[in-house]
Amino acid sequence: MWQVVLHKKVVKQLEKMPQVIQERFDLLSKELEVAGPLRSNWKNFGRLKTQNNVYQYHCHIKSGHPTYVVCWEVMSKEVRLMEVYYVGTHEKAPY
Repeated sequence: MWQVVLHKKVVKQLEKMPQVIQERFDLLSKELEVAGPLRSNWKNFGRLKTQNNVYQYHCHIKSGHPTYVVCWEVMSKEVRLMEVYYVGTHEKAPY
């Protein structure tokens, strides 16, 4: 099992999201906890960048207009810890 931590900004963003986006995020979050950070079964999954052995990933939880994106990074492989640092529209995604 992995520990998934939500950045405080993500918690605020999620509160403003439509219910269907919140439900899809919950599903992705549970998958991250159980199966780890590599979620190739989600649309447009990919690695963003690697700096100082920090791996960042993203995927789309809703396609169309607007497209919703989730971004996360592995904080520590040893203790199986990752942080979700963005959830929101594709246009404002930090990549």
